[in-house]
Amino acid sequence: MGLWQKQISRATELAETVAGARDLLVFYLHVLPAQSQVYEFIGTQVWPFSGRLESDIALLLPSFAPILRAAETAGPPTLAEQARTLKNTNPGEIEQMLLSYWNEPTDTNFFAKAFLQPYGQHCSSIDSEQLDPVSERLCPFCGGKPQLSFLQNREPGAESGNRDLICAKCLSSWPFRRAVCAYCGEEQPSKLAYFQSDTILHVRVEACDTCKRYLKGVDLTRDGHAQPLVDEVAAAPLDLWATEHGYTKIELNLVGL
Repeated sequence: MGLWQKQISRATELAETVAGARDLLVFYLHVLPAQSQVYEFIGTQVWPFSGRLESDIALLLPSFAPILRAAETAGPPTLAEQARTLKNTNPGEIEQMLLSYWNEPTDTNFFAKAFLQPYGQHCSSIDSEQLDPVSERLCPFCGGKPQLSFLQNREPGAESGNRDLICAKCLSSWPFRRAVCAYCGEEQPSKLAYFQSDTILHVRVEACDTCKRYLKGVDLTRDGHAQPLVDEVAAAPLDLWATEHGYTKIELNLVGL
Protein backbone atom coordinates (compact mmCIF):
# COMPACT_ATOMS: atom_id res chain seq x y z
CA MET A 1 0.00 0.00 0.00
CA GLY A 2 1.45 3.36 -1.03
CA LEU A 3 1.92 6.48 1.08
CA TRP A 4 -1.32 8.16 0.06
CA GLN A 5 -3.44 5.02 0.39
CA LYS A 6 -2.09 4.43 3.90
CA GLN A 7 -2.99 7.98 4.89
CA ILE A 8 -6.47 7.76 3.38
CA SER A 9 -7.12 4.49 5.20
CA ARG A 10 -5.93 5.90 8.51
CA ALA A 11 -7.91 9.13 8.10
CA THR A 12 -11.05 7.10 7.34
CA GLU A 13 -10.52 5.05 10.50
CA LEU A 14 -9.90 8.06 12.75
CA ALA A 15 -12.77 10.10 11.30
CA GLU A 16 -15.09 7.41 12.66
CA THR A 17 -13.51 7.20 16.10
CA VAL A 18 -12.05 10.63 17.02
CA ALA A 19 -14.98 12.93 17.72
CA GLY A 20 -12.94 16.04 18.52
CA ALA A 21 -11.35 16.25 15.07
CA ARG A 22 -13.96 14.62 12.84
CA ASP A 23 -14.69 17.69 10.68
CA LEU A 24 -10.98 18.28 10.11
CA LEU A 25 -10.44 14.66 9.14
CA VAL A 26 -13.41 14.71 6.75
CA PHE A 27 -11.86 17.69 4.98
CA TYR A 28 -8.47 15.96 4.96
CA LEU A 29 -10.19 12.93 3.41
CA HIS A 30 -10.97 15.13 0.42
CA VAL A 31 -7.46 16.58 0.24
CA LEU A 32 -5.56 13.28 0.45
CA PRO A 33 -7.16 11.64 -2.62
CA ALA A 34 -6.56 14.88 -4.55
CA GLN A 35 -2.89 14.77 -3.59
CA SER A 36 -2.79 11.11 -4.57
CA GLN A 37 -4.10 12.05 -8.02
CA VAL A 38 -1.33 14.64 -8.39
CA TYR A 39 1.28 12.05 -7.41
CA GLU A 40 -0.13 9.49 -9.82
CA PHE A 41 -0.25 12.08 -12.60
CA ILE A 42 3.47 12.74 -12.15
CA GLY A 43 4.23 9.04 -12.41
CA THR A 44 2.31 8.60 -15.65
CA GLN A 45 4.08 11.29 -17.67
CA VAL A 46 6.18 10.12 -20.63
CA TRP A 47 8.79 12.82 -20.07
CA PRO A 48 10.46 12.57 -16.65
CA PHE A 49 10.29 15.49 -14.26
CA SER A 50 13.59 17.26 -13.76
CA GLY A 51 13.17 18.02 -10.05
CA ARG A 52 13.43 21.75 -10.81
CA LEU A 53 9.99 23.30 -10.52
CA GLU A 54 10.88 26.11 -12.92
CA SER A 55 11.31 23.47 -15.63
CA ASP A 56 8.49 21.17 -14.50
CA ILE A 57 5.72 23.66 -13.74
CA ALA A 58 4.08 23.67 -17.19
CA LEU A 59 3.95 19.86 -17.22
CA LEU A 60 2.68 19.73 -13.64
CA LEU A 61 -0.06 22.37 -13.81
CA PRO A 62 -2.75 20.23 -15.55
CA SER A 63 -3.02 18.17 -12.33
CA PHE A 64 -3.96 21.22 -10.23
CA ALA A 65 -7.73 20.73 -10.67
CA PRO A 66 -8.23 17.97 -8.04
CA ILE A 67 -6.82 20.26 -5.31
CA LEU A 68 -9.27 23.00 -6.31
CA ARG A 69 -12.20 20.55 -6.29
CA ALA A 70 -11.28 19.27 -2.82
CA ALA A 71 -11.22 22.79 -1.38
CA GLU A 72 -14.41 23.84 -3.17
CA THR A 73 -16.29 20.70 -2.15
CA ALA A 74 -15.26 20.27 1.47
CA GLY A 75 -13.20 23.30 2.56
CA PRO A 76 -14.38 26.12 4.81
CA PRO A 77 -16.22 28.97 3.01
CA THR A 78 -13.16 31.18 2.62
CA LEU A 79 -11.08 28.37 1.11
CA ALA A 80 -13.93 27.30 -1.16
CA GLU A 81 -14.26 30.85 -2.46
CA GLN A 82 -10.52 31.03 -3.12
CA ALA A 83 -10.79 27.76 -5.08
CA ARG A 84 -13.54 29.20 -7.27
CA THR A 85 -11.43 32.28 -7.92
CA LEU A 86 -8.37 30.20 -8.85
CA LYS A 87 -10.46 28.18 -11.32
CA ASN A 88 -10.82 31.37 -13.36
CA THR A 89 -7.29 32.66 -12.84
CA ASN A 90 -4.79 32.94 -15.67
CA PRO A 91 -2.47 29.88 -15.71
CA GLY A 92 0.54 32.18 -15.75
CA GLU A 93 -0.55 33.74 -12.45
CA ILE A 94 -1.04 30.31 -10.90
CA GLU A 95 2.42 29.23 -12.07
CA GLN A 96 3.89 32.34 -10.44
CA MET A 97 2.03 31.63 -7.19
CA LEU A 98 3.39 28.08 -7.12
CA LEU A 99 6.94 29.15 -7.91
CA SER A 100 6.83 31.85 -5.23
CA TYR A 101 5.72 29.31 -2.66
CA TRP A 102 8.38 26.80 -3.72
CA ASN A 103 11.15 29.37 -3.40
CA GLU A 104 9.80 30.99 -0.21
CA PRO A 105 7.32 28.61 1.45
CA THR A 106 4.52 29.94 3.63
CA ASP A 107 2.13 27.74 5.57
CA THR A 108 -0.79 30.07 4.84
CA ASN A 109 -0.92 29.20 1.12
CA PHE A 110 -3.03 26.05 1.24
CA PHE A 111 -3.29 25.53 -2.50
CA ALA A 112 0.41 25.73 -3.29
CA LYS A 113 1.34 23.62 -0.29
CA ALA A 114 -1.26 20.91 -0.94
CA PHE A 115 -0.42 20.77 -4.65
CA LEU A 116 3.35 20.76 -4.35
CA GLN A 117 3.69 18.27 -1.49
CA PRO A 118 3.17 15.32 -3.88
CA TYR A 119 5.63 16.87 -6.33
CA GLY A 120 8.19 17.34 -3.57
CA GLN A 121 7.62 13.81 -2.31
CA HIS A 122 8.16 12.44 -5.81
CA CYS A 123 11.37 14.42 -6.28
CA SER A 124 12.84 13.50 -2.90
CA SER A 125 11.93 9.82 -3.33
CA ILE A 126 13.80 9.44 -6.64
CA ASP A 127 16.73 11.74 -5.89
CA SER A 128 18.74 10.93 -2.75
CA GLU A 129 21.11 13.87 -3.24
CA GLN A 130 21.02 16.21 -0.26
CA LEU A 131 21.60 19.95 -0.07
CA ASP A 132 24.61 21.46 1.61
CA PRO A 133 23.60 21.45 5.29
CA VAL A 134 22.42 24.97 6.11
CA SER A 135 20.86 23.75 9.33
CA GLU A 136 20.00 20.36 10.79
CA ARG A 137 16.58 21.84 11.51
CA LEU A 138 15.75 22.24 7.81
CA CYS A 139 14.99 19.48 5.32
CA PRO A 140 18.23 18.22 3.73
CA PHE A 141 16.40 17.58 0.44
CA CYS A 142 14.52 20.86 -0.16
CA GLY A 143 15.34 23.19 2.74
CA GLY A 144 11.77 23.18 4.07
CA LYS A 145 10.69 23.51 7.70
CA PRO A 146 9.54 20.55 9.79
CA GLN A 147 5.80 20.03 10.12
CA LEU A 148 5.99 17.37 12.84
CA SER A 149 8.24 14.77 14.40
CA PHE A 150 7.83 11.06 14.92
CA LEU A 151 9.50 8.34 16.95
CA GLN A 152 10.20 4.88 15.58
CA ASN A 153 12.44 1.96 16.42
CA ARG A 154 14.90 1.49 13.57
CA GLU A 155 16.44 -1.55 15.27
CA PRO A 156 14.49 -4.50 16.71
CA GLY A 157 14.59 -4.60 20.49
CA ALA A 158 15.54 -0.94 20.91
CA GLU A 159 14.34 0.49 24.23
CA SER A 160 13.45 3.93 22.87
CA GLY A 161 12.56 5.28 19.46
CA ASN A 162 14.68 7.34 17.11
CA ARG A 163 13.32 10.78 16.33
CA ASP A 164 12.76 12.03 12.78
CA LEU A 165 11.29 15.23 11.39
CA ILE A 166 8.89 15.36 8.43
CA CYS A 167 9.26 18.22 5.97
CA ALA A 168 6.18 20.35 5.36
CA LYS A 169 7.31 21.11 1.81
CA CYS A 170 8.31 17.73 0.33
CA LEU A 171 7.12 15.28 3.04
CA SER A 172 10.51 13.59 3.24
CA SER A 173 11.94 12.79 6.67
CA TRP A 174 15.35 13.06 8.26
CA PRO A 175 16.90 12.00 11.60
CA PHE A 176 16.95 14.56 14.38
CA ARG A 177 18.12 14.53 17.98
CA ARG A 178 15.58 13.60 20.65
CA ALA A 179 15.66 16.44 23.18
CA VAL A 180 16.31 19.45 20.96
CA CYS A 181 13.98 22.23 19.75
CA ALA A 182 13.30 21.72 16.04
CA TYR A 183 13.06 25.49 15.51
CA CYS A 184 15.87 27.19 17.43
CA GLY A 185 18.03 24.26 18.53
CA GLU A 186 17.57 24.77 22.28
CA GLU A 187 18.98 21.80 24.20
CA GLN A 188 18.48 22.67 27.87
CA PRO A 189 15.88 20.29 29.33
CA SER A 190 14.48 23.07 31.54
CA LYS A 191 13.58 25.05 28.41
CA LEU A 192 11.76 22.20 26.65
CA ALA A 193 8.11 21.51 27.48
CA TYR A 194 5.96 18.51 26.62
CA PHE A 195 2.23 17.89 26.87
CA GLN A 196 -0.09 15.05 25.94
CA SER A 197 -3.70 14.30 26.78
CA ASP A 198 -5.09 11.20 28.45
CA THR A 199 -7.05 10.34 25.31
CA ILE A 200 -4.28 10.61 22.68
CA LEU A 201 -1.33 8.92 24.31
CA HIS A 202 0.82 8.51 21.20
CA VAL A 203 0.83 12.20 20.19
CA ARG A 204 2.29 15.04 22.21
CA VAL A 205 3.18 18.71 21.97
CA GLU A 206 6.93 19.37 21.84
CA ALA A 207 7.41 23.02 22.81
CA CYS A 208 10.32 25.35 23.50
CA ASP A 209 10.28 28.13 26.08
CA THR A 210 13.23 29.88 24.42
CA CYS A 211 11.63 30.57 21.03
CA LYS A 212 8.01 29.81 22.06
CA ARG A 213 7.57 27.50 19.07
CA TYR A 214 6.18 23.99 19.01
CA LEU A 215 5.35 21.04 16.83
CA LYS A 216 3.56 17.79 17.54
CA GLY A 217 5.31 14.45 17.82
CA VAL A 218 3.78 11.09 16.93
CA ASP A 219 5.16 8.09 18.79
CA LEU A 220 5.03 5.04 16.51
CA THR A 221 6.48 2.89 19.29
CA ARG A 222 3.17 3.38 21.13
CA ASP A 223 0.89 3.02 18.12
CA GLY A 224 2.41 1.23 15.17
CA HIS A 225 -0.72 1.77 13.07
CA ALA A 226 -0.40 5.56 13.21
CA GLN A 227 0.31 7.61 10.11
CA PRO A 228 2.16 10.70 11.40
CA LEU A 229 0.60 13.25 9.01
CA VAL A 230 -2.92 12.00 9.73
CA ASP A 231 -2.57 11.39 13.46
CA GLU A 232 -1.11 14.86 13.83
CA VAL A 233 -4.35 16.27 12.40
CA ALA A 234 -6.47 14.00 14.59
CA ALA A 235 -4.69 15.38 17.66
CA ALA A 236 -6.03 18.88 16.98
CA PRO A 237 -7.07 19.49 20.63
CA LEU A 238 -3.36 19.59 21.53
CA ASP A 239 -2.96 22.69 19.36
CA LEU A 240 -5.48 24.47 21.57
CA TRP A 241 -3.38 23.70 24.65
CA ALA A 242 -0.24 24.99 22.93
CA THR A 243 -1.92 28.20 21.76
CA GLU A 244 -3.38 28.87 25.20
CA HIS A 245 0.12 28.56 26.66
CA GLY A 246 1.61 31.08 24.25
CA TYR A 247 3.31 28.78 21.76
CA THR A 248 3.27 29.22 17.97
CA LYS A 249 3.46 26.23 15.66
CA ILE A 250 6.58 25.93 13.52
CA GLU A 251 4.51 25.00 10.47
CA LEU A 252 0.74 24.70 10.09
CA ASN A 253 -0.66 21.51 8.59
CA LEU A 254 -3.05 21.41 5.62
CA VAL A 255 -6.15 21.83 7.79
CA GLY A 256 -4.75 25.09 9.17
CA LEU A 257 -3.55 23.90 12.61
